[in-house]
Amino acid sequence: MSDAGAAGGLRVTAGGPHVTVVIPARNCAAELPGCLDAVSAQTYRGSLDVIVAVAPSSDETEDVARESNCAWPLEVVDNPAGTTSSGLNLAIAEAAGSVIVRVDAQARLPADYVERAVATLAKSGAANVGGVQSAVGRSGLSRVIAAAVSSPFGGGPAAFRQGSHSGPVDTVYLGVFDAAALRSVGGFDESLERNQDYELNWRLHEAGHVVWLDPSLVVEYLPRSSWAGLARQYFDYGVWKRVVISRHPRSMQPRQLAAPALVVGLVLSACQLAKGRQRGLIAPAAYIGACALAAARLRSSLPQLGDRVRAAAAFAVMHFSWGAGFLLGPRRGNRHGARAPAMQGSADRM
Repeated sequence: MSDAGAAGGLRVTAGGPHVTVVIPARNCAAELPGCLDAVSAQTYRGSLDVIVAVAPSSDETEDVARESNCAWPLEVVDNPAGTTSSGLNLAIAEAAGSVIVRVDAQARLPADYVERAVATLAKSGAANVGGVQSAVGRSGLSRVIAAAVSSPFGGGPAAFRQGSHSGPVDTVYLGVFDAAALRSVGGFDESLERNQDYELNWRLHEAGHVVWLDPSLVVEYLPRSSWAGLARQYFDYGVWKRVVISRHPRSMQPRQLAAPALVVGLVLSACQLAKGRQRGLIAPAAYIGACALAAARLRSSLPQLGDRVRAAAAFAVMHFSWGAGFLLGPRRGNRHGARAPAMQGSADRM
């Protein structure tokens, strides 16, 4: 890995450093081809290869990965543990690149993504560079959910959703990593099923590294397409956010308490109404009004009134599920920085 040193010392030589794209894949036979097509279309002029870590799946994900016509060299590794973190660590352990590009099967990279991100990584001296998540629905409910997720009222004001300027941030979408820095902090925590990106970026900060947002890196993301899927996703987000905060209390941001506070407030309002106190209507009425106002602002992307009504419902599903997961979700083991043996070995070799 002669073209990279310590984090912040990445040197872009002729053509650029060797890049490895790592993709965790599970039950995504329908989404993976589009993801790999976008990777194939990269304009990067340096050396690039792809590693897909396939978890046990009920569809043809593994066949799709192995039979891909990706334009870059592609390797498939098994991920028997089945989690995103374990798959990423297995792929990183096999990676030859001095730059690691993390991609999800639901993501669609723009053609110049790797080229731009590697240049920003070198220029900024950051350990991780990422861009903006742009939720794009195919049709019907997924289009409504995409609009709701993209709204600051729905998905929140995190920089990777709403960021408009370059600079250091707490976390980014996906990530393009200096491999040495990534391995030095042990890779992804395999005890986390969700929120592993945020937790990894926190450890990078704690180790003195910089996480950098480049808003020119806009990546399309395919959101959930059902109410049940959306609720389950956001409940899990809340559960695992509480786990991460319990391990890293200083990582907590005020915005992360909004949904739990909403749930508590509405429960208290329900108690007031049960006692016949009309002031219990204040908080629910205010929240319904806020949902309606936020949905009305989506007129340009959702011109139909019925879709805006469903967007208001999507806000409520996201907020209640996230808050309930944070408050009521099952407690998880308090493991700190769990790493795969392969990742530990790779870090030791650096």
